[in-house]
Amino acid sequence: MFAARYREIRPARYPKPDRGRGNLTIDPSKDLPNLATCTTCRFKEDKSNYWTAVLYFKHPNGSYIRVNQMANHNTGPGLQTGGITVYYFQPYQNFTIFPKGFRTTVGGARRRANDIDPSNPSSRATSFRCFGTNPDDLGDNSPGWGSTDSFDFPKQPCPAGIRSNIYFPQCWDGVNLDSADHQTHVVHPEADAISGNSFFNTPCPASHPVRLPVLFLEIIWDTRPFNDPELWPKDGTQPFVFSMGDPNGFGQHADYVFGWEGDSLKRAMEQCTGGTGVPWDCPALSLQDMDTMNECRAPIKVEEVVEGKYLDKLPGCNPIQAGPESATIVPDCTAASTTIDGPVPTAPPAITPPWTVCDPAATPNPVPIIPNCNAYPGPTTAFTASPIPTLPPKAEVPLEHEA
Repeated sequence: MFAARYREIRPARYPKPDRGRGNLTIDPSKDLPNLATCTTCRFKEDKSNYWTAVLYFKHPNGSYIRVNQMANHNTGPGLQTGGITVYYFQPYQNFTIFPKGFRTTVGGARRRANDIDPSNPSSRATSFRCFGTNPDDLGDNSPGWGSTDSFDFPKQPCPAGIRSNIYFPQCWDGVNLDSADHQTHVVHPEADAISGNSFFNTPCPASHPVRLPVLFLEIIWDTRPFNDPELWPKDGTQPFVFSMGDPNGFGQHADYVFGWEGDSLKRAMEQCTGGTGVPWDCPALSLQDMDTMNECRAPIKVEEVVEGKYLDKLPGCNPIQAGPESATIVPDCTAASTTIDGPVPTAPPAITPPWTVCDPAATPNPVPIIPNCNAYPGPTTAFTASPIPTLPPKAEVPLEHEA
């Protein structure tokens, strides 16, 4: 297993079809490695496209503000300005590397109910983990099976934030690089009869016999500014919504388009088998520092305010649709849809998470998954130990808000 550390590419700015506008970035027909001018990944060779929905907080007065992302555990040295942590696990069975042009999605953007059979592996493919008062406690089980994990948004404030856990399907039909719904050409493995775990060391069905690497995403949402009980609904519900108008979290989903350079992913999967997830334990790939990662940003493509202040409504055409019926596309959407050649936004200040992202000690940490801040084999100017974690200020009640 190895982990590729990512910063976001402003997913709120790139509308999905379920937002009433065409997708602007995820096109498997394009040669991503040659088109990309930079990558937000630790590994320079990875130009793949990873997309997830964006989280918003709904204030008691009905306005919305985007929830920031923050650096994950053990992703230092340096602080990411938000983003995704991407893991690639080698299955014990024989497996095939994703082919060029491969695309898939997981989850359902229009789902608004817990309507998946618990015995179906899809019921664990997307989940949330609520981090408690001990931010260094990573949980008591694999993502999706932990005691603080849930298929919908946590129903109580999470002192150290919320983590999204997303497993992509691993069994391919071996023929189609994509499908009409972006999902039927791949499925999850069969569930283990004893543990119920279907993502590791379980067989693929005959209909989809080709095993792929386990692709797993984590996103850390900094919900700490919104933990004041006065900001939470009085009816027992919770205040977070996804950007496609999902107030429950059942619609959590993600997209993937393969974009690794040449045979770089194959080399990494064959050579990097230590299982630590520390990027410099994978000498098959080229590294870059956190400053370079954070400076890689896509230009604004839709002229619409999506973050940084309270909004009267969610961006795009995304009214709240609570279900339990599936969400529907808004007809005659009047939101901004013309693409522009906008400026490249400046990177926001990195948020200090409630955990350290690397060990500042001079000696190696006995826990192999915790990197040492001074262990990165390259330039050191951008790498300093994270400051002592402090809570961000509480979210203030907006006096006014704009669309």
